[in-house]
Amino acid sequence: MRRTLSRRTFPMSIDVVMPQMGESITEGTLTKWLKKPGDTVARDEPLFEISTDKVDAEIPSPAAGTLGDIKVQEGATVTVGTVVCAIDESGAVAAASATPAASAPKAEAAPAATPVAPATAPAAAGPGTEVLMPQMGESITEGTLTKWLKKIGDTVARDEPIFEISTDKVDAEIPSPVAGTLSEIRVQEGQTVTINTVVAIIGGGAAAPAATPQPAVAPPAAAAPSTPAPSPAAPAASVGEAPRSSPLVRKIASENNVDLRAIPGTGASGRITKQDILGHLEGGHTVAPAAVAAPVAAAPAPIAAATPAKTAAVAAPAPMPGELVPLSKMRSIIAKRMVESKATSPHVHTVFKVDMTRIVKLREKEKGKYEQRNGVKLTYMPFITRAAIQALRKHPIVNASMQGEAILYNKNINIGIAVALEWGLIVPVIKQTEEKSFLGIARAIVDVADRARGKKLAPDEVAGGTFTLTNSGIFGEEFGTPIIAQPQSAILAIGGLSKEPLVLTDKDGQDTIAIRSVQHFVLGFDHRIIDGADAGKFMSDFKACLENWSEDIG
Repeated sequence: MRRTLSRRTFPMSIDVVMPQMGESITEGTLTKWLKKPGDTVARDEPLFEISTDKVDAEIPSPAAGTLGDIKVQEGATVTVGTVVCAIDESGAVAAASATPAASAPKAEAAPAATPVAPATAPAAAGPGTEVLMPQMGESITEGTLTKWLKKIGDTVARDEPIFEISTDKVDAEIPSPVAGTLSEIRVQEGQTVTINTVVAIIGGGAAAPAATPQPAVAPPAAAAPSTPAPSPAAPAASVGEAPRSSPLVRKIASENNVDLRAIPGTGASGRITKQDILGHLEGGHTVAPAAVAAPVAAAPAPIAAATPAKTAAVAAPAPMPGELVPLSKMRSIIAKRMVESKATSPHVHTVFKVDMTRIVKLREKEKGKYEQRNGVKLTYMPFITRAAIQALRKHPIVNASMQGEAILYNKNINIGIAVALEWGLIVPVIKQTEEKSFLGIARAIVDVADRARGKKLAPDEVAGGTFTLTNSGIFGEEFGTPIIAQPQSAILAIGGLSKEPLVLTDKDGQDTIAIRSVQHFVLGFDHRIIDGADAGKFMSDFKACLENWSEDIG
């Protein structure tokens, strides 16, 4: 997100612009200012809230300093790149050297110091190396930190995984950029932050005890928090006081009849985060507005012991009948993408029944020797993938995609392989499959599937697909009618393999009935650019390749 921020021509001032919150987003509505002119702001501290047709978000400050002119008022809708305010960096030095009481007068009301503050490092320590929330794809603007694999004070090697993240496209382990000691954790498990947010510091600090923040005015229960500890929760808002929260949080609260004044915020200055309200809902602590007045003013000591909300990627108990369970981040994005695809592409499906007997016999004969020879199991997927590649070569329209009012004929055949995970679905992509042999395809399928389940995929391995295979037949279904993965134009669903009686006709025209291994395949296609005739020809060639298999499997 920082790439959208540009410097003015004169020194010591930075323009803050309306960011682009997605490839197709051209404008945004500034819904609320979180600071006023003259306020001191820290780098990455939320400045204002925006709303687009796809997302509500808090926008952080690109630098520490003082908020200058506000150029866009609340409620105004402006195009991406419009300057909305300016940050005067001249106040940053004074703010950094000021005492906590002088630089943050509101801190007196907090029950404990926030562990994400830069002041956690010893004064004599070096700056350390910042670890950022990576961008896991061109259209990804944020990620959820689901699990820390290291704790403060641990020694880490360069490229050693230190935390796990979840986005709408991939779950992944993120490696350390340098070797050193994990001296500071700034983002706790369960928090969703924008790309390039500093999540941790490597080096530049002392061992774990020195890096652990101590509360300014702490209740006895929080006097010696363990590390890494979640940020102490701020007390719930007092009666009549509007709690600080984002538009998304307020929307969730409205939909679930939750009074935000009853929820302790763990964000900056007691701000209620998305994780706070989801954790509140998971705990079943919904409070009706009428019931808030008396309990809210109570002492905050029990609240300070609250644990961070669980995230989708973390194993959770099975839901109970009647329980309201918020969508996980991955599930929510999948739902959104599926609705968008159905709204974008007029879907048509064609079903073909394929006699797989030749393939079944070949596999049974060769699978033992094949694994010994090549170190990879011989499954049906490389046969199906190779047949799809051969058909796509003959019918490039099925490998094409819509771009505005034009058709893009993709140069390469990049096959997406849908992989079912315990926490959702992911589609790693095997690039340039037209250049790979049967053995190369077999190895690539096993590799991406294993690394998808182990959260080892790189960002570019879940992007750039031109055609997708989804194998729901492994669960026993005869066939399904899949939804296209945009911006692709077709997807092939693989049905279950079973034995059926088929009528066979020999070269002399004589019919016999035989038991054959049969599989159903369904091509879902975008009728804007693929006609029924094109789909039929593609599937006929795909079927012929499998039924008359002659390729060397290596």
